[in-house]
Amino acid sequence: MSEKLVTIYIDGQSYEVPAGQNLVDVAKFYADNDIPVFCYHPKMDPVGMCRMCLVELGSIMLSRETGEIEYDENGEAKIRWFPKLVTACTQTVSDGLVMRTDTPRVQAARDDIIEFILTSHPLDCPICDKGGECPLQNLTMRHGPGKSVFHYSDKMHLAKHVPLGELIYLDRERCIQCARCTRYCEELVGDDVLAFHQRGRALQIVTISDPPFDTKFSGNTTDICPVGALTTADFRFGARPWELKDIPSIDPYTPEGANISLSIRLDRDAGGVHVIKRVMPRQNEYVNEIWISDKTRFGHHHTRAEDRLTRPLIREGNALVETTWEHALQTIQARFEAAKTVGALAGPNQSNEDLWELRKLLQTKASAQLGLWPALMSGGDVVRQVGVATGTNFTAMGSDTVILVVASDHEEEAPIWWLRTKVAGDRGAKIIVANPRPTKLSQYATYNLAYDYGDAVGAINNMVAKVLNSDLADVDLTSSRIDGFNNLATAVKGERARNGFAEPVEALATAENLIILCGSEGLTLEEHAELMQACANLLITTGHVGRPNNGLIPVWPGANTQGAIDMGFTAEATQAILENAPDLLFVAGCDPIGDALEANPLKNAGFTVVTALFETETAAALADVVLPRQSFAEREGTFTNGERRVQRFYVAQSVVGESLPDWKMFAQLHAMLGGPQPSVSAGIVMAAISQTIPEYSEMGYRNLARIERQFPDVGGDDLYYGGTAYQNAGGLGVQWPVVAEDSNAQLTVRPVNAEKNTRDGLVVIPTTVLYDRGVLFKRSALMDQRIPSPYAVFNPADAADHDIADGDSIGITIGGQMLPVKGIVDDGVPEGVILLPRRLTDEPSPFMPVPVEAIEHISKAVVATEG
Repeated sequence: MSEKLVTIYIDGQSYEVPAGQNLVDVAKFYADNDIPVFCYHPKMDPVGMCRMCLVELGSIMLSRETGEIEYDENGEAKIRWFPKLVTACTQTVSDGLVMRTDTPRVQAARDDIIEFILTSHPLDCPICDKGGECPLQNLTMRHGPGKSVFHYSDKMHLAKHVPLGELIYLDRERCIQCARCTRYCEELVGDDVLAFHQRGRALQIVTISDPPFDTKFSGNTTDICPVGALTTADFRFGARPWELKDIPSIDPYTPEGANISLSIRLDRDAGGVHVIKRVMPRQNEYVNEIWISDKTRFGHHHTRAEDRLTRPLIREGNALVETTWEHALQTIQARFEAAKTVGALAGPNQSNEDLWELRKLLQTKASAQLGLWPALMSGGDVVRQVGVATGTNFTAMGSDTVILVVASDHEEEAPIWWLRTKVAGDRGAKIIVANPRPTKLSQYATYNLAYDYGDAVGAINNMVAKVLNSDLADVDLTSSRIDGFNNLATAVKGERARNGFAEPVEALATAENLIILCGSEGLTLEEHAELMQACANLLITTGHVGRPNNGLIPVWPGANTQGAIDMGFTAEATQAILENAPDLLFVAGCDPIGDALEANPLKNAGFTVVTALFETETAAALADVVLPRQSFAEREGTFTNGERRVQRFYVAQSVVGESLPDWKMFAQLHAMLGGPQPSVSAGIVMAAISQTIPEYSEMGYRNLARIERQFPDVGGDDLYYGGTAYQNAGGLGVQWPVVAEDSNAQLTVRPVNAEKNTRDGLVVIPTTVLYDRGVLFKRSALMDQRIPSPYAVFNPADAADHDIADGDSIGITIGGQMLPVKGIVDDGVPEGVILLPRRLTDEPSPFMPVPVEAIEHISKAVVATEG
């Protein structure tokens, strides 16, 4: 918001408000005056289409001679009124602005607009999914006339069940042509997938993309639609809004930590237990604002999947059979006591409480190894030093900010960060994409910097060299606060500047704020550790640490990888476990055998305990005991997002079978082995964490549940202003501070191994796609059409060398295993590499770059011919 305050007058009352703000926003936030709107939305540019926000507007008259306020004979300030009513949504506030919202003239205009909108609107509120939370319904009750001057025979009858793809349905009779949906897709998301068709009263929304409504954020249009025109296939005719209870929760899939509300009710078809009927966004302007991806919205069905594990399993011979909790835990206890070495692989959906109790259990043995899965990324120590400072918020990033995205296909790996980065670019932030191949973010980037796969560290190190070998450094590098500067300066001295790097490096070095988002595409674990340090070197040498909107954000895989690292789990420990498996291994909430290319990466493991929602490949092939765990929707806990914000999720639906939260299983085992009695709640577990982990000292559940009024003020009773995104009643979370925020703390820079990793022959580069066949997401059948068939992307030269045409069915042999895929030819792919998305089949695929052993043809693509 603007820091300059001006005085405005609303219905005779004066208010001090920030200059330049939208008048509708200001009236709501400062005057508690809900000006009715349909087309206006506080997250989009105003268009003044619906005319519902008409008001009387004027300004205080000033003397031309003195500049002083002119007064009438009664001592009242003179006001110059506009001759006609004005749309409030297209006005910004300035000093002396005067507005009247409650006059008969204004009320009559609003009544007329409602009457006109209702001329062809169906009277089907009792069966409309929006009924009970519908802006048009609410405003009709407030402003609608008791009868209409229009004839019923003039009503337009249009199609009422129009699929805009498999996720969203359009009722054309209900649509009031506010254009919120089309503007959201085009302006905010940048996906030109919806448009108006025809003219006049026949105007209607159509999809113009192939496949239809092709965006990863389509569900958000149903939230901001002010009527029941857009509904989701997931919720359509599923429940009434007033039957639902909304439970605060957190996205279980990606590292942004999007705040959501789980709408639940007792469901007859589910046996009279509480189930999730829909997932809605929950406002958190620090995290996801009011948006969620379609994966978050529609990917909840694993929580009630029919193949959920309901009882413990134990191996008898070659089969897993059901057993009691008592028998399962006693069996594990005996093997644990006998084991000399123990270890764990923890998945990204383990809560902080789960991880803490698992750590406590394993550390009763001196040999404990705490690994995380997938073991793709490193650098937790770097994040503790130069992660983004507390108070960082993408909504505050504009022309004074540079956002550098490295080694990440942002939209596929972290869609909310992608959206917020793109919108920051719309506000003037400079976006630099450094990647070997173009991604969707590349089209919005100010600068696109290409490097070869295997050379990511060298690319960032070259930026550091450019800074140090010029006058761009914005910090006293000889300061005692910076450790290792001389070694770094010597290491990069004289490094040749790369073509095209000079201008973007100068832009980021001289910017007021710099954010670096660091992914792992095309990197080994060792290379990623070096890349994280190179990013830290760049931030420190340019002085972009320790301040809000400055620092490093790792694009971790999964919802709580940051939390796992905070609890002491590392990818390096995973490597050690894979190389020398312990006598007893816990595989908690992950499926390494189902994910990894090797036939059995843990074949040498001793006694193995798996906690899982389903009988995974790891459970079937390796487990001696399988313990049924609860999903995120059945328990409470916390996740820590990639910006280090610790956030709570709450119990929503009824427990499935005899499943338990992981932390309770581990705590019970610990007690059986002579440890303390288990905590009675996850909140008490977090209290123990806050007393032991310094960064979590302020993370008690009461602190995490704190809320504050947010701007814009959406999700209230008005609904027509911000849509059906929910106000935050569950807490905004708490972000833990990094070392750089302490002005007396020492920062460490060090030379990195920037030698290019050259590989002979074709190399498979694993990539991430948002819609995959991961254990959880593939159980949302509604999303099947969005999960692509397995494919591999070739450079045209490599495709020609192997006689591969676009669409051919081929087999790629890697690690002795042949993977059948569809070949795609794309000149955006560098020569010498094949891009292979992870988790698109139920077969394992590589997680790290790996050489190709052979390519064979299965069938040629069928080419359509004109008949």
